[in-house]
Amino acid sequence: MKTQGDNTIGALATSIRILESLKAKGSAGVTELSKELDLPKSTVYSHLRTLLEHEYVVRKGDDYCIGLKFLDYGEHGRTRMRLFEVAKPEVEALAEETGELANLLVEEHGEGVYLYRSKGEQAVNLDTHAGMRVNMHCTSLGKAVLAYLPEERVDEIIEHRGLPARTPNTVTSREELEEELATIRDQGFAYDNEERLSGLRCVSAPIKNADGIAIGAVSVAGPTSRMKGEAFESEIPERVQSAANVIELNMTYSSR
Repeated sequence: MKTQGDNTIGALATSIRILESLKAKGSAGVTELSKELDLPKSTVYSHLRTLLEHEYVVRKGDDYCIGLKFLDYGEHGRTRMRLFEVAKPEVEALAEETGELANLLVEEHGEGVYLYRSKGEQAVNLDTHAGMRVNMHCTSLGKAVLAYLPEERVDEIIEHRGLPARTPNTVTSREELEEELATIRDQGFAYDNEERLSGLRCVSAPIKNADGIAIGAVSVAGPTSRMKGEAFESEIPERVQSAANVIELNMTYSSR
C-alpha cells in the first residue's frame, strides 16, 4: 500500500485507518482511537463526524462502529463478478453432498477473499465469512490459486504479504511453498492440514480460465476427526475437482 508522499490523499488515508481500527475493535470512541492511531482527538472527531454524516459509521453512545452501508458496497462488488453467479450452485452442491463447509475464494491485492460459502448438515462454525481476507499461503484455497498464477505475480504476493505463521503447520519458507505448489499442479488439488486453524483440514481445487490462470478456487473444509482417510485423500479431492471443472466449463461456454 502506498504511504503519504506516494501521491495518496492524506485525509482519505486517515479515514481508512480509522475505519480499519473500528473494524478490528468492533466499536470505539474518539479517545481510544486517538491513542490507538496516534492522532489528535480533533482529527479523529472530524473524520468520524464526516463518516457519520455520510452514513458510513453509526454512533452508539460515545462509541462509533462500521455502518451497514458497506454491506451494500460489498454485495455490489460480489454480484458484479460472473464467477460468483456461476460458482454459487456448485458450492452449494458441494456442501450438500459432503455435509461440510464449502467455500469459494478469489485473490485480490495479494490476499484470498472469501466470495461465498455454504454449510452442509455437519458443517462446523468457523471464523470465515463472505468478504473475509486471509493470507494465501496458509489455506488450501489460496495455495490452489497460487499454483496457477504467473510466477511474477506469486513473487509480488509473497514480497508484499510475506509468509507469516498462523499455526505450527503453516508453510513459512519460500522453498517449501514452491515444492507444494509444484505438487498441487501435478495432482490438481491442494491441502490445508491445520495450517490456518488447528483442528481444521481443507481440500481445494483451482478454477482456471482458458489460459490456465487461476481465477479462484473451491474447497471443502471440516474437522480433522472427519477429514481423514479415504475421504480426505480421494473422495473430497475428486468432488472439489469435479465442481471446479463444471465451473470452468460454465464460465467458458455458457451465456450470461
